[in-house]
Amino acid sequence: MSIDMNQFHGVFFDESEEHLVEMEEVLMTLSVESPNPEDLNCIFRAAHSIKGGSGIFGFDALTGLTHVMESLLDQARKGQTHLTTPIVNTLLTTGDLLRAILNSYRNKEDIDWAAIEAGTQALNAVIDDNKSAQNNEENEQGFGFFTPIDSSEVNENVDFGLFDENEFSKDVIDDEVKSTPSNESNGFGFFEPLESVCDQGIRTPVLSEHDAVIQDDLDSTKTKPSNTVKSNSKKTVVKESNSLRVDTQKIDSLVNLVGELVITQSMLKLASEDVFGHGTEKLQEALEILDRNVRQAQETAMSMRMLPMSFVFNRFPRVVRDLAAKLDKEVELVIEGSSAEIDKSLIEKLVDPLTHLVRNSIDHGIELPAKRLAAGKPQVGKVTLKAEQGGGSILISIVDDGAGLDKQKILEKAKQNGIETHDKMPDSDIWKLIFAAGFSTATEVTDLSGRGVGMDVVKQNIESIGGQVEIESELGKGSRFIIRLPLTLAILDGICVSVGDQVFIIPLTQIVESIQPVSNQIKTLVNEQMLWIRDAYWPILPLYEYMNIQGAESDPTQAIVVLITTANKRFGLLVDGLVGQQQVVIKSLEHHYKPVPGVAGATIMGDGSVAFILDVESLASTVNQPSVDIEVKIA
Repeated sequence: MSIDMNQFHGVFFDESEEHLVEMEEVLMTLSVESPNPEDLNCIFRAAHSIKGGSGIFGFDALTGLTHVMESLLDQARKGQTHLTTPIVNTLLTTGDLLRAILNSYRNKEDIDWAAIEAGTQALNAVIDDNKSAQNNEENEQGFGFFTPIDSSEVNENVDFGLFDENEFSKDVIDDEVKSTPSNESNGFGFFEPLESVCDQGIRTPVLSEHDAVIQDDLDSTKTKPSNTVKSNSKKTVVKESNSLRVDTQKIDSLVNLVGELVITQSMLKLASEDVFGHGTEKLQEALEILDRNVRQAQETAMSMRMLPMSFVFNRFPRVVRDLAAKLDKEVELVIEGSSAEIDKSLIEKLVDPLTHLVRNSIDHGIELPAKRLAAGKPQVGKVTLKAEQGGGSILISIVDDGAGLDKQKILEKAKQNGIETHDKMPDSDIWKLIFAAGFSTATEVTDLSGRGVGMDVVKQNIESIGGQVEIESELGKGSRFIIRLPLTLAILDGICVSVGDQVFIIPLTQIVESIQPVSNQIKTLVNEQMLWIRDAYWPILPLYEYMNIQGAESDPTQAIVVLITTANKRFGLLVDGLVGQQQVVIKSLEHHYKPVPGVAGATIMGDGSVAFILDVESLASTVNQPSVDIEVKIA
């Protein structure tokens, strides 16, 4: 019977990626002076599993390279090779190459055989050096007449734990998928529980573009900080897997259906009030129970998309290690709050800006060891990655104890670039200048920095997912970059406002307060209306003008001004009135209609009408922020 093996490719790719992540994490914390035997066994088993699976599928590029890597690791775990930092670096580089090959097979791209040949030669060079050293030692002892057996060849004909080639059938495949395999990998690890690969506690796999992991127990997602890995030599105990791999399209579909259920529940509630009024107690009680159950279903569905921040943080020990070595700096990475959860779609978009900020902290912030010692600092610099959840948002901090930002250099560079500045600018506004396009205070251009490209992109990427970035810094003490993000892009807590006959929704996290101003709070500066409140001028943006709505209230004293803050600006949004606070399900306008300026999405209200969700960052870009707040005495 012919079986289509392509159906198993996705599982193999994902588990191979997890093996590579595990390999890298163990190599990063491996003691070259006295390596833990179980750590070496863990790395070997991971490579062996990738080799076995790739052999089944005919992925020869993976099979060949992992075979040579396996030989080196086998020497190391048997004590025939003394590990050194250069050897560990070679193994890490090989892991990078394996990941590139894996992605090539996943994306059906051409294989870079030249890179594979170079990687194989690098591994063989280490193996040959070790064999020469070993033979020399044996010859000196008089034992050179025995030829060592290459242990990598011993298990060459071992099957990969899935099936016997003489008994290959679809039933066997099905049985393997459904059953819990034994602790022995036998080189085909992608149907086995992750815990069997390495006795390292719970680990954090890297998800593919189309997969997510649904955790049954939130405690199981908590990971230890990346800079510490606990190992022991006890026998590995295989536990039943408590996670399930599900295509994210299925989760998105479930979230969408639950969102529709929320809308339907709201419509039912409004309809019952119109038909029966408020006096039917049993109906009201039933609707309240329905409302509670629907909300719980929504929260459960949304939790399926939530993943711990360790999915992002766990890649940074390698980034910090490699960059510090390149810059001849000593850097300690501390990770805190990796169990805080965030929507998977945000994780994917957060990686690039977070990587840039970490690299900046090491390149621009952390000083060279000699300079740190001269300044009375510890020789080893510290970079801290921290995530903390609060309400409907998550705060991610990148903190370093380096040189800090230099206000005078920033102001001088801003003037050279034609950026408007003034002597009384607060520090918070000065720090924001580094987000201008083409801004850099680096004295020379390197492959890491100096071109002024990056920080503006960081800001744009963060704001594109509804986030804000703030900076705190002290010269000589260090800097702190704070990223504030919503927990998810699928639902939103907002305030419903009316303008004419339209209803709009403003994200709650960006609202300071709403007021109905009195006449002496409204001032005109440079032909623009301003609201004087909180000891500052707030430009007023009439929403009816921006959205071209007729019949709206134009007099601020007869309307409502909603005070809004963004990453760079503050302004007051003029609306007719407040409708109320509501949690809404976000629908994409680009997918269902087309992009609309100033609108981040849409939602369906309880009465069946459509309401636009405002993009306050886009609205803020149309507002002229006053450069100086002039104190005004209000009579």
